[in-house]
Amino acid sequence: MQPSLDVVIVGGCGHVGLPLGLAFADRGLRVELLDVNAAACDLVNRGEMPFNEPGADELLTRVLADGRLHATTDRGVVRSAEHVVVVIGTPIDEHLNPDVQAVNDAVEEVATGLVDGQLLVLRSTVYPGVTAMVERMLERRGLDVDVAFCPERIAEGHALEELTELPQIVASRSKRAVERASKLFRNLTHDVLLLEPEEAELAKLFTNTWRYIKFATANQLYMMANDFGLDYERIRNAVTYNYPRAADLPGAGFAAGPCLFKDTMQLAAFNNNNFPLGQASVMINEGLPLYLVARLEQRFDLATMTVGILGMAFKAQSDDTRSSLSYKLKRILRFKSAQVLCTDPYVHDDDGLVPLDEVVARSDLLVIATPHAEYADLPVAVPIVDIWNLRGDGVKV
Repeated sequence: MQPSLDVVIVGGCGHVGLPLGLAFADRGLRVELLDVNAAACDLVNRGEMPFNEPGADELLTRVLADGRLHATTDRGVVRSAEHVVVVIGTPIDEHLNPDVQAVNDAVEEVATGLVDGQLLVLRSTVYPGVTAMVERMLERRGLDVDVAFCPERIAEGHALEELTELPQIVASRSKRAVERASKLFRNLTHDVLLLEPEEAELAKLFTNTWRYIKFATANQLYMMANDFGLDYERIRNAVTYNYPRAADLPGAGFAAGPCLFKDTMQLAAFNNNNFPLGQASVMINEGLPLYLVARLEQRFDLATMTVGILGMAFKAQSDDTRSSLSYKLKRILRFKSAQVLCTDPYVHDDDGLVPLDEVVARSDLLVIATPHAEYADLPVAVPIVDIWNLRGDGVKV
């Protein structure tokens, strides 16, 4: 039977699945987004993005009008697709250990709808060996389904451009699956890199861990300079100016979000918890909010002050609060200060937020936790802490 759909994306209304579905639909493919979140499906089908992603609103309107994209909670759509893309990745549990069964369980849930001849693509970050686990599970079920691992490589806020600009990694043990997955992703780009599944799994973890370690290096250097009364950003500007070997030295700031910390811990677990460089990076990055408050205690009588936190998303111009260190900063300041007020122009699912003008008016001290552009020229009459150097006044605390 000829498939009626080109692609079904499992987890299709999230930050990874929806941009991918939009990109495929924009290339003329028939795409169904399968998601357990009925509210998100309704939003998408009405032409409303469930989260902020530049360029997505216009694209969503266009592909819906052309009838190339639809969202549903009905798992039955899986059997109608030539390609099934699963964007559910490996999480870590409360003890920071990878839940290696999570992806397998997600595939198990849709496996009753899989049919012989389909291509199953694992798309999100997975623990090394999970692709093989899924292969064995499908084999036990007697399904003749090709399996490939093709990790997403996008950054929030740049998803649509990066889906077509960045090379796509394709990995499978089957020559047929490699050819089919390569053909699928060449709808987006002709630049395809071929790896073995375990190589691709590590490539994804290496990418996120490398970024996390770079941010930890910057944050450690920032704290070192700051402890001696020196401005890290002035030093960094001198180090990086017309000096290519240091051009990738980041500025200081909260290194957070749903991937970098998690994937560093996954890599540590993969190497039998023997990853001192990664584990030190966790201590540095996760410890930055506490360091910041300790420095503020030395300068201010926090116990008598109202502190305003500007920005609760994990990155600038985003509405995504997953694993945001702004909330860790909030918890620490609630213990140390008289009152904490929080605001964010993009976040709408936090009932505890206060309008920006009210936060500015009521606060004795402001902290830029997320470098939203709206805060760069914000007129304030109280001290403002800006470790991002968003306002260009330096980063000393």
